[in-house]
Amino acid sequence: MSRVCQRCAAFLLSLSAAASAHPVTITVKGSDSLVLVAQKWAETYAGKHPEAKTKIRVAGGGTGAGFAALRNRWVDLAAASRPMKPGEIAECVDSFGKRPTEYKVCLEGLSVYVHEDNPVRELTLGQLKRIFSGQIKDWSQVGGHEAPITVYGREASCDTHEFFKELVLDSADLAAGAQPVAGTAALLRAVSRDKNGIGYGGAACGPGARTLKIKKDSGSSAIEPTEENVLKGLYPIWRYLYLYVNPAFDRGEIAAYLRWIRSDEGQEVVKDAGYFPLPAHLREN
Repeated sequence: MSRVCQRCAAFLLSLSAAASAHPVTITVKGSDSLVLVAQKWAETYAGKHPEAKTKIRVAGGGTGAGFAALRNRWVDLAAASRPMKPGEIAECVDSFGKRPTEYKVCLEGLSVYVHEDNPVRELTLGQLKRIFSGQIKDWSQVGGHEAPITVYGREASCDTHEFFKELVLDSADLAAGAQPVAGTAALLRAVSRDKNGIGYGGAACGPGARTLKIKKDSGSSAIEPTEENVLKGLYPIWRYLYLYVNPAFDRGEIAAYLRWIRSDEGQEVVKDAGYFPLPAHLREN
């Protein structure tokens, strides 16, 4: 090999080494429901896989914002609390020529919380709808003490609010006097201080509040929001959460990260964040 060729080869090798040493940045944006677990995934992955030299940046903003960012190629992954709508898929196809790849990444079961001294132990979906829409205003109407019901909801821009509104309220609005709170932790604090309060949020626990068992209808069994019941589809208020990716980017470090999220190790992080792990048949082995 000539000296010129040797120099060219050495230069190319140095470029390759520099590229491999340069950190890869993966950007994630979307569902506020997924922000906490997405941040924990990013932190845990970086700690357990330092050899990957991958930086992961996570931002919320809502599912729709995540889809828009994916469509415009501003981010690598869109975090979503619902499946893409046909129109959103079409916009992505127009933008980058392919349908985005969808990955289920965990499950969310919404719990309904009341004060620990509330004698009501279970409600049907129909009763929940009438309570949260303001048609039922007193606990005595659902087997409790005579007392006005205080409804706590989530902020209108929150994905969790939209999920509850669609599934439980049949898209009706919350009661006019519903008090918005920002997050499950704030909801638990509010209900624990209000003996007449009721609200909904992610799987969590806190002093002074407890969960209700929920029935699909008056003839159904009352079901607790446990991991087993959510995974089996027995508890009626649950959904999958997703990550979407442009198929052209679903390779290298991004593909490795998506596989890790759906691995047993990645799904352990889900539990720590208060969500439910994927069923075994949907995991990456």
